[in-house]
Amino acid sequence: MAEGKIKKLTDRGFGFIQTESGQEIFFHANSLQDARFEDLQEGQRVTFDEQRSEKGPQAENVTLA
Repeated sequence: MAEGKIKKLTDRGFGFIQTESGQEIFFHANSLQDARFEDLQEGQRVTFDEQRSEKGPQAENVTLA
């Protein structure tokens, strides 16, 4: 599992995680595990599995660290 912190949240149910190497990875509210999108805050540390999609890297199984 990779680690990072939430860089940006939107009001449309998705956001971006910044990895330790500085890469930004998209995530959707449906990819959260044991957390609600409404309870997330920018800067929170998370762990996730990185997947490849047609549009680039995407985080799955996102959990609060």
